Amino acid sequence: MSGGSGGKKKLSKAERLRLQKEEEDRRLIEEEEARLRAEQEEAERLEKERIVREERERLEAKDQERRGTELAELHSLEENFLWARQWKADYRAHAKWEHYMQCDGSPDPAVPQEINTFMSLWQENKNEDIEFVIKKGNQVLNLIEKLNFLLLDTPPNELMEEVIVQYQESILELQSLLHQKYNEATEHLLKKASTFADSDSGNMDVVIKDKNITFCIWGNLKKNARFKNHMFCDAENGFDLPKTVATSDVAVRILHTHYDHISPLQRIPKQHLKMQALESKPELTVLYDMKEEKEEEQKSGEDSDLVIEKESDGRKLLDVGLETYPYPPESEETEDAIYPHIGVTLKLLDSVIFFEEPMVARWDSAGKQWRTDGISDIKYKMKEKQISFEMDAFYTITLIQDAHLNMPYQSWELRPNGTDELLFTIVTAFAEVQMQIKDNQCMLSSVIMDGSEQLSHLTGKWTSPIDLTVALKKAGVNIFPSDYSYKYVCVNKKTLLAEVTSYQQMALVASAFAFSWSKWNLASGQDQVVFKVSEHLKTDAIKDEDWSLYMFNGQRAQRLKISETSEAFSEDLAENTEFHSTLYHLLKDFASEGAIEKVKKASCLFIDAIYQLLIATRVLTYS
Repeated sequence: MSGGSGGKKKLSKAERLRLQKEEEDRRLIEEEEARLRAEQEEAERLEKERIVREERERLEAKDQERRGTELAELHSLEENFLWARQWKADYRAHAKWEHYMQCDGSPDPAVPQEINTFMSLWQENKNEDIEFVIKKGNQVLNLIEKLNFLLLDTPPNELMEEVIVQYQESILELQSLLHQKYNEATEHLLKKASTFADSDSGNMDVVIKDKNITFCIWGNLKKNARFKNHMFCDAENGFDLPKTVATSDVAVRILHTHYDHISPLQRIPKQHLKMQALESKPELTVLYDMKEEKEEEQKSGEDSDLVIEKESDGRKLLDVGLETYPYPPESEETEDAIYPHIGVTLKLLDSVIFFEEPMVARWDSAGKQWRTDGISDIKYKMKEKQISFEMDAFYTITLIQDAHLNMPYQSWELRPNGTDELLFTIVTAFAEVQMQIKDNQCMLSSVIMDGSEQLSHLTGKWTSPIDLTVALKKAGVNIFPSDYSYKYVCVNKKTLLAEVTSYQQMALVASAFAFSWSKWNLASGQDQVVFKVSEHLKTDAIKDEDWSLYMFNGQRAQRLKISETSEAFSEDLAENTEFHSTLYHLLKDFASEGAIEKVKKASCLFIDAIYQLLIATRVLTYS
């Protein structure tokens, strides 16, 4: 057999040319088909775009045609805000008249003559015991709260600059007087120190508790050289003293208050920012105020005053009174000497939430600011709610945590659950906060942190939206951005037109429609806000499939085609939907008669309360 008989037959040149031509013809045909197909697809795309564009133009023209009618109907609904404002103005006037008619001797804090008379009369009273001062102090705190409420609740156009100055000055004077009275009561109590001697140590040991204050006094009657520290067992506050102080004629007071009278007041003109010096008798001077705070920019919550005082001569106490015990000693010889630090132990209140270990800072009275130098050896026992630290001198102390820990929010939901009743839930990185709104009142339903409920002293109590925001911030739960919070938080910036108008129109329809956070609000740009909406006339939870996405820029509302689980953001309109000038009219296209009827019958005070909490939390930009 021939060896090459099994090999592949070699193509001739003509055959190769023929095959190449067939391949080239096939390629040309495929290219032509691809070109024609591309042209057809492009034509179809352009036609589809033309249809979409023309449909959009038609819908925009239709929206423009009825815009006047829709805005007129919206303005009719928006009168609810005017009625609510008038109601609150009438309520303030009625409350003023009711106070006048009561004639119970309590002053109207908004009337300078009355508040000045109240302060003068109390200032003249001397030798009051601590229990009376604490009781009277609660009345003073109530007057301060009323003034603060007037500053926050009165519309800016009704609050003249001179009135703001008057209220702020009254607040400062009341704070100063209250502090002075605590000092006088301390002296009065120390004059009877031996009657309060502890049976074991022989030293004076007094603890008096009230809802706004814990008053602890220790008197060094025995001057035991082996004394190192003392813990007020009933209050769980304590201190360590250097030996040089422990063998001296001294008394120590821890005045633990649940409010802040140290930080400068807010919303006060520059010329009035300077805190007034406390008027105290020369024989008694406060050296140390200890304060527990929750927020950097708004100091509120817990205060503790540690006052150390020197008895000039135990036998002459009634004659010469008390004088400040300087520490470290002030003399040229001891200027460079090193002195032992003062130890402090504090029990954190259950009425305050610290989401992280707080920073310890001291008040610089000269610079009117908080500083962290001079504080050392800080030890935290957060589970036991206890903190201890050392100081190189006596300072006013505060515990500070980041005011914006709970911003931005992770999600939020506004859900109606009855007639003029609604649940407002905000979920942060640390807690879930649920508030209830009913008529013109609101209530903290729960604060859940690590699976357990917190702030039981606040939950279940109906109050005004303003009072609730103040109470939550005072308790360390700050979900209320300030004008400058954007400097500290990565916000989802939106135009004021889109954001504020959305809050107004959400409030108008929230009696029948639920609203919730959408991830697409981050992708919609500054001019548009996106949120989930569902008609909700029952009280049960809302299923995921019942939500729809809506977009609003303050002037035009639309329902989106995408869902929360879509892969990408798109502004395409949902099928069989139209543009509307207001959120209310867009919702009417899909709403039941019962829902629209409920919106029309909603109380103006209920609507206003919702709006107040929405504008206070700013959920559309801080989530």
